[in-house]
Amino acid sequence: MHGLLAQKRVLLIIGGGIAAYKTPELIRQLKAAGADVRCVLTAGGAQFVTPLTLGSVSGEKVYESLFDLTDEAEMGHIRLSREADIVLVAPATADLIGKMAQGLANDLASTALLATDKPVMIAPAMNVQMWAHPATQRNMQTLQQDGIAVIGPETGDMACGETGPGRMSEPADIAAAIIAQIGPHTQRLAGKTALVTAGPTHEPIDPVRYIANRSSGKQGYAIAEALAALGAKTVLVSGPTHLTPPAQVTLEKVETAREMLAACEAYLPSDIAVMTAAVADWRSTNSTQSKIKKQAGNTPPALELTENPDILAHLAKHNQRPHLLVGFAAETDNIIEHAQAKLARKGCDWIVANDVSPETGVMGGGENTVHLIDAQGHEAWDKMSKAQVARQLADKMAAYFDNQDAAE
Repeated sequence: MHGLLAQKRVLLIIGGGIAAYKTPELIRQLKAAGADVRCVLTAGGAQFVTPLTLGSVSGEKVYESLFDLTDEAEMGHIRLSREADIVLVAPATADLIGKMAQGLANDLASTALLATDKPVMIAPAMNVQMWAHPATQRNMQTLQQDGIAVIGPETGDMACGETGPGRMSEPADIAAAIIAQIGPHTQRLAGKTALVTAGPTHEPIDPVRYIANRSSGKQGYAIAEALAALGAKTVLVSGPTHLTPPAQVTLEKVETAREMLAACEAYLPSDIAVMTAAVADWRSTNSTQSKIKKQAGNTPPALELTENPDILAHLAKHNQRPHLLVGFAAETDNIIEHAQAKLARKGCDWIVANDVSPETGVMGGGENTVHLIDAQGHEAWDKMSKAQVARQLADKMAAYFDNQDAAE
């Protein structure tokens, strides 16, 4: 990342959450990329990290009070927010998110956020129930409609002892997201269209039962976000998930494989198509409108299956075939061999293969280890977060189109 943020200035607003302890490392990551970092420390944030620590790591004065007359004379809140290239809120607590959504400005952090004319990114961090609360979700929806970029939150263990969504993203992931937002060549896919599928499909057996594959949708959502960050006009066709859709991405919700195929065809032509969804291979041929009742002494009803459409293969043969068609192969053994066979069988351009054996924790987890396979061979990528996989894949796609344009 060295030099990718040279001559860029980040205004880091630190909210009052335990995740504030990660901010010195975040500052180091941003400075390693060449950025200058100024900090606004809220009263709550100061309970977890000190101005002396932040000032020592950033090499800049740390700003805390809106009513410090010296600071207002030398560095007013409007100038502070507008001299930055991007404003980053990390951790973004439920309180700060609520203030941003409602346009409140009663301290230096909220006033700077309301006064800025620069891009804003937030990294939410809070308790599981606070994140899931309808008020927080309403506020998040408002911020995304306002064009605020969001990274995370991640799912995992909390300082409060609970487990679930609400962990702040790791400093390396946040720094990478900042680079994607304001670094060099941030709009490398401007003018391109992208179609991404994500999540599982649910194939009904009756109104309460269905057939599905395991998938959290995290990798597909991250890829859609990464493509949009590079300027692509991106559509995300998603099966049932509990994820917050990325900002600046058109979300199309579907349930079944046939609905997913129809949605994909509706958004053709597309320059890029990335099929990450875990589409159920089969559906019930005799799904019912009434619940199938279990009765004592009766044998279980026979479940007759029929094959679902192969969306990836269908798009490969479509008369409006995407220019770059990428499939995913979730494998548990002989990963490379199976993925190479899938590449040939499906007729796509690239296959991203990953090991989804139970011990890897890929399904539902935050990390992935993948292999990128094309007609020339394959690349083995190091284990990294799904967000990093997404950004590396998006960069590969941008390079692909750069080469195509250069050849013309």
